[in-house]
Amino acid sequence: MLQVRDGEVAMLGVLFDRYQTPLYNFYTKMTQDRALSEDLVQDVFLRILRYRHTYRPDTPFRAWIYQIARNARFDAARKAKPVTPMLTEPAAPMPADSAQQKQEVMLLQRALMQLPEDKREILILSRFQELKYEEVARLMGCEVGAVKVRVHRALQQLREVFRQLERTASTKQSDRTGTQFPSPRTWQ
Repeated sequence: MLQVRDGEVAMLGVLFDRYQTPLYNFYTKMTQDRALSEDLVQDVFLRILRYRHTYRPDTPFRAWIYQIARNARFDAARKAKPVTPMLTEPAAPMPADSAQQKQEVMLLQRALMQLPEDKREILILSRFQELKYEEVARLMGCEVGAVKVRVHRALQQLREVFRQLERTASTKQSDRTGTQFPSPRTWQ
């Protein structure tokens, strides 16, 4: 990034190769919209180019790029009309070994999308994007302890929503087949 900041814009390609997929995954988990996610990734790299002079070497690059990514998403949300996300195609990779695992992944994705945006975002950043709590704290403008509490509370709410969705799916399945799914597994 220092090279890009100092005018070697060709080095932006190296950053693009490294961060394109994680940013795309972040956006698809947040928005459930693949086309919008692709557009937002492009916008992030245009913003990096435009605001490269603001990068400071004492700031971790990952935290800086995710701050740009958050700002790009907020700006896009302000400009866009509210739309209910389509949940027919989950962004999470689907395991190939069993139908129950596929159903659990779909239920988890639905549960994640039902969380308030702030809780969904903190889980995606800390769990899926694997940002350290210190990096998330810098992004959110709060203390590390506050991030830990927010993650804990978001995970609790995600468990509750997941279990509710799982019970609903189990009830619908038993109504159709006359049999019940096994009881929900406990989360640890």
